Amino acid sequence: MRTPRSRLARWFAALLLAATTAHAAEDAAVLARAVAPDVWFVQGAAALGSAANRNFISNDGLVVTGDGVVVVDALGSPALAEALIAEIRRVTPQPIRYLIVTHYHADHIYGLQAFKAAGATIVAHGAGREYLGSDTARQRLEASRQTLAPWIDEKTLLVAADRWLDAPLTTLKVGGMDFHIRHAGPAHTVEDLVVHVPQREALFAGDLVFQGRIPFVGQADSQQWIASLTQLLDAKARVVIPGHGPVSTEPAADLALTRDYLLHLRQAMGEAARNLEPFDEAYAKTDWSRFERLPLFKVANRMNAYNTYLLMEQQGPR
Repeated sequence: MRTPRSRLARWFAALLLAATTAHAAEDAAVLARAVAPDVWFVQGAAALGSAANRNFISNDGLVVTGDGVVVVDALGSPALAEALIAEIRRVTPQPIRYLIVTHYHADHIYGLQAFKAAGATIVAHGAGREYLGSDTARQRLEASRQTLAPWIDEKTLLVAADRWLDAPLTTLKVGGMDFHIRHAGPAHTVEDLVVHVPQREALFAGDLVFQGRIPFVGQADSQQWIASLTQLLDAKARVVIPGHGPVSTEPAADLALTRDYLLHLRQAMGEAARNLEPFDEAYAKTDWSRFERLPLFKVANRMNAYNTYLLMEQQGPR
């Protein structure tokens, strides 16, 4: 049975109020907060993964249906995932049916084994198979066992999906709700998935959206990432659950922040690459004032700019 739009409107109004009064201390706990009817959200810290924060730096979401729970992403360690499963048990007695992986970055997948043990069917995009079987994934896990111990150890595993998706759009129907799972990559990663739940006007955007903070660009295809952000607006969601940062109730403005940052990187570094200007000189003269006060700017921005500089050397401004 669909929730009346008036009820949805009341939920979103309450969410907007809560977002302005939430305490930062809540970010340290695996605390599920309702952000729409039957839709819950867990927010990680705006920090780098460490043993001190248990690698709790990414968000998670879940939807409770009449026939079980659908979870989006698995957090950054088995202990965090077990804490999230305990939160789900607090929220509902419904079984966990599916776990949808938005992408195979460590802070989103190291909890998969706990959900697998809890009976969830793991769903991910087929492009994730290449990363999962790569030396990079194995080396990253081995490094994490050193830097994130005891939360990541020899018992922490890389978990493959039970169901690999290869179609541009797949609809999963659970308990009267539709989960439109769209392949949005290559963008932040090749395998990026976003999940739209139209009955609740909710969109799980994964790491296509870093709300209120500097994104991690890495080896991303920033041009396609920008295009994918524009396409997300077509879903007309009233609440967007990002991969990092607070939940968004103003998607147009919040998606624009990530998009504009990527555009700025490409414009500045593209011009430097085109003019054969050394990176250090280009970086020093670029105006970063719009973004320099955002969380993780000092940690991520120079690396993001350098990776974009190399990308623009290879492909040129587009």
